[in-house]
Amino acid sequence: MFGDLFEEDYSSVSNDHYGKGKKLKTKALEPPAPREFTNLSGIRNQGGTCYLNSLLQTLHFTPEFREALFSLGPEELGSLEDKDKPDAKVRIIPLQLQRLFAQLLLLDQEAASTADLTDSFGWTSDEEDFLDLTVAVRNVSGLEDALWNMYVEEEVFDYDNLYHCGTCDRLVKAAKSAKLRKLPPFLTFSLLRFNFDFVKCERYKETSCYTFPLRINLKPFCEQSELDDLEYMYDLFSVIIHKGGCYGGHYHVYIKDVDHLGNWQFQEDKSNPDVNLEDLQNEEEIDDPLLILKAVLLQEESNLIPVDQLGQKLLKKIGISWNKKYRKQYGPLRKFLQLHSQIFLLSSDESTVSLLKDSSLQAESDIRRNDQQLLKTLTSEPPGLNDRPSCPHWFDINDSKVQPIKEKDIEQQFQGKESAYMLFYRKSQLQRPPEARANPRYRVPCHLLNEMDAANIELQIQRAECDSTNNNFELRLHLGPHYHFFNGALHPVVSQTESMWDLTFDKRKTLGDLRQSIFQLLEFWEGDMVLSVAKFVPAGLHVYQTLDGDHLTLCEIEIADGEDIFVWNGVEVGGIQIPAGSDCEPLLLNVLHPATSSEEEQCQQLIDSPYVFPSNAEIGSVFTACAIPDGVILVNSAESVGEESWTTIPKEDLKKTFREQGLRNGSSILIQNSNDGDSLLTKRGKWITSVNEVDWLQVKNLCQLDSGEEQVKISATVNTVVFDIRIKAIKELKLMKELAEDSCLRPIDRNGKLLCPVPDNYTLKEAELKMGSSLGLCPGKAPTSSQLFLFFAVGSDVQPGTEMEIIVEETISVRDCLKVMLEKSGLSGDAWHLRKMDWCYEAGEALCEEDAALKELMLSSGDTLLLIEGKLPPLGFLKVPIWWYQPRGPLHHWKSHQDQTNCTFSQGGAWRANSIQDAPSDAHAEVSLRYLGDVEISEDATLAELKSQAMTLPSFSEFSIPSPAFLRAWTVESRRPGRLLRVHCQRLREYKLGQRTEICLEPLQKEENLGPQHVLLRTQMRLPGKRAYTLPVDLVWDTARGWTAGSLTHQVADFCSLPVEKIEIAKYLPEKFEWLPVPSWKQQITKRKKKKKQDNLQGAPYHLKDGDTIGIKHLLVEDDDFSTVGDDTGREKQKAFALGKKKSQEALRVRSGDVPSGAETPARPRGPEASLSIHVGSFR
Repeated sequence: MFGDLFEEDYSSVSNDHYGKGKKLKTKALEPPAPREFTNLSGIRNQGGTCYLNSLLQTLHFTPEFREALFSLGPEELGSLEDKDKPDAKVRIIPLQLQRLFAQLLLLDQEAASTADLTDSFGWTSDEEDFLDLTVAVRNVSGLEDALWNMYVEEEVFDYDNLYHCGTCDRLVKAAKSAKLRKLPPFLTFSLLRFNFDFVKCERYKETSCYTFPLRINLKPFCEQSELDDLEYMYDLFSVIIHKGGCYGGHYHVYIKDVDHLGNWQFQEDKSNPDVNLEDLQNEEEIDDPLLILKAVLLQEESNLIPVDQLGQKLLKKIGISWNKKYRKQYGPLRKFLQLHSQIFLLSSDESTVSLLKDSSLQAESDIRRNDQQLLKTLTSEPPGLNDRPSCPHWFDINDSKVQPIKEKDIEQQFQGKESAYMLFYRKSQLQRPPEARANPRYRVPCHLLNEMDAANIELQIQRAECDSTNNNFELRLHLGPHYHFFNGALHPVVSQTESMWDLTFDKRKTLGDLRQSIFQLLEFWEGDMVLSVAKFVPAGLHVYQTLDGDHLTLCEIEIADGEDIFVWNGVEVGGIQIPAGSDCEPLLLNVLHPATSSEEEQCQQLIDSPYVFPSNAEIGSVFTACAIPDGVILVNSAESVGEESWTTIPKEDLKKTFREQGLRNGSSILIQNSNDGDSLLTKRGKWITSVNEVDWLQVKNLCQLDSGEEQVKISATVNTVVFDIRIKAIKELKLMKELAEDSCLRPIDRNGKLLCPVPDNYTLKEAELKMGSSLGLCPGKAPTSSQLFLFFAVGSDVQPGTEMEIIVEETISVRDCLKVMLEKSGLSGDAWHLRKMDWCYEAGEALCEEDAALKELMLSSGDTLLLIEGKLPPLGFLKVPIWWYQPRGPLHHWKSHQDQTNCTFSQGGAWRANSIQDAPSDAHAEVSLRYLGDVEISEDATLAELKSQAMTLPSFSEFSIPSPAFLRAWTVESRRPGRLLRVHCQRLREYKLGQRTEICLEPLQKEENLGPQHVLLRTQMRLPGKRAYTLPVDLVWDTARGWTAGSLTHQVADFCSLPVEKIEIAKYLPEKFEWLPVPSWKQQITKRKKKKKQDNLQGAPYHLKDGDTIGIKHLLVEDDDFSTVGDDTGREKQKAFALGKKKSQEALRVRSGDVPSGAETPARPRGPEASLSIHVGSFR
């Protein structure tokens, strides 16, 4: 059947395929789009491959060919992994074809790629897999007529056209005919559409009408006709169509879905949004353009419409344009209107059209008369090819696009520039097994099933990450308690870094979601929280618009990327009421006024001082701000001061506001004495500019040498070189000159910690040092440009002030750097490795590449490295701690706040939850995790191999588990199960576990095989009359039909054998001890109409994921809420714990205020400020 298709081929082939350890091939930044409503996958056009795509889709939708291909295993085809081995026999073409067919069946993408398949081409075939019969089109009415001419009619040789007999060696009378000797299971007819005109000497395409039947009887054309008629019956199942001329065009294919793999539904509602009587037309009504145009014009006011819009209205009404539907038969639209002047009235310039009054009345009566007939035709198929007991499912596959069609649409390909080119028939007696119907996984090899499942999971993750990335934007949160109102605007109390937080947020979420997220981030916040849009102006930060409408999304309230959000109580900051709005926007103005001598006499000197005024304040308020009784005000709105640009403000205009006078930031105002005849600008006076900014740095003596001064202030500007500041500090501190060659300046943070030394050749701007900062003069030279200054400590629990310091070359390897640090810390042995401390002051990822240079690993001066005991596994291997997880208790929720529970390792090997004083404890929510040991395994190993290796641990012997299939694997996050690992054959590398991942194993009563569309939930039924629940029972929810509340409610109702309208469900939020009800279907409909928001339990506020607990309440026997007694107790303890934590923090702040700042007693360090990204999506 396959001919020479499987000849050995050793040509090169792309590595971008779904092999073991291979990734999904995608050239675009975004992942490929999922399948559309037909649930069928197209094939991307590589450029001129539309004919190949049509043939491949035909082979794919031939079940017998597809299953025969899938039946070939490694014994016949070999493996792609061995294609580069010289002695290996690998048949690349069928292997790539298997993979392509598996992608078309199972991979959730709009279109597959044939790049790997076409790379492997290059064979020639001596025989056809499908018997290809070439039939004439010219001067033939159809397929049956052409076959009759070829196989029934005889060609007679007589008279002057005798036949030469080779046996008797003379001319004799004879008759020549052809018959089909043997019929194949599949038959292909190639239509000779392209011919050559010998008169014109050019090629042309036959576009005349050429019919072909849906079912054909080949008995008259066969040599043997004694068999049953059914043996000669063939059904049409594929039509390859050519659109264009003989010198170019495009191919697509009509295919019958024999196995019903696709979703054969039509979406008329999308093309006809305004459903009314006139829109609901049957095929006969649509074929009549007069009736359609009348119906369109009757819907318009005064029955008048521009001609250009008439075509658009027609397209909207029937789903197809005038040119495609009517132009071939009726000509252009404007010409059609002119020919029917008795019905349509065109304007003089032919730009508008309307119905004549008589025609309008007649059209209305016709529509009323045919009302019932039109409604009857809605629910019935039009007569023709679809009048069959079981309507076949046909699809138009045009490269990447797949659309459902009806059988009668095939008739449109009988003739024209877009017409049939190849016909594929299959024997009518070929029957498909019932289990193959609507089952794309039927007869697909196991390794391809696992490969596609893993690829679907990867696609889902990529789409979730891409969706989150495309819909996230940055917000800058300005915290009200960290600001004070000064000089007409808001200014940070300490620094801009301390007062502003960067937040990455999903713009599709609501304002209420944003407020809730900020509440969770700011544990210290009390009282109301108001969010307002703020902007930086030259005077400082100004509050503009207060955000209202918690149900609106951030897009709907027009929040922009990079928006500044001020978080406050909406009234005051630091006890001062804050003016808000654009009307009172502060203006920073330069005010020039005469200087006053000590004898209170005005001298000929001007003082140029910056002042801030609200833009809605009166101009006369300048006198009050400058403490001047009266005078003349001159205004210069230009940036450069020149006498010709100054304008005097009349006294009657002093009541006007700054905005009304057109003043803006940077404008200048001159106040001069009203008795002074000459302007002060023309006199030679001395200009005095008041400098209010800080222009100094504080340098502390940390050289442990006696000095008359402990610290000095050094004047500087942003362009001052660090070396000059250091030399000035040594002189003013009266230290030895020798320190000039062996000292450095190191910034001191707010906790008193010495930071990385600053190079001498840097300016203050380059070193990012702000005026007023504190620097420490320390012994030792600063690192050069090729060196790194690093902090390091032993162990992961770093205490303040215990870090050691080292200067190394940036080209040093990780191995050599580790040796230097071990030597300096007095440690020995080779069972150590380095980890980089993250911004939370915790041990981060290990430096695995020991031969890599520090520069290659992007390490920079000031980073902290941790010496951790234990040797790292070899490159490409993971050292995975294994835990035993046994769900227990009526509610086995997991704690999410790591700071609320100390986990200690007991002698039995289990983690026990020990409550901190006043910390909330949830007795019924305890998680039992028992440590079994560590497993060292390759990243290329599968999840099943990890489970098998874990079963060999000595601690595992006490559990009776028959096989790894009876184990469920979770990642461990914050000492609780986190992400569910679901595909047994997927490699660990594809899970992106990382070097610090821990795995817990949960025992199962039976094997399970969860797909990417399955979600594992813990369901609990509420006990009637009690505020308690039954033991949890696992429920596997199939989300193939969507993550909707209705789908989940129906699944839970079926699982509990209860009517769906008699139950109510809720998700448990263990960190809040609260239940979040999932609304019913009717509530969802109401909410959707109100908010126009998609019902998706993956999004806010549910964020449903594997392992979540779902409470079930029977409405007939239970009318209370979902909470339990334990929830009430947990919430009370949470409040008490939060109050105690707040008091302890306040006490700590009071104590820290009494401790002198210095390097000797630093407080607990905090990590540098970093942006917080919140990604919401599915991480299964």
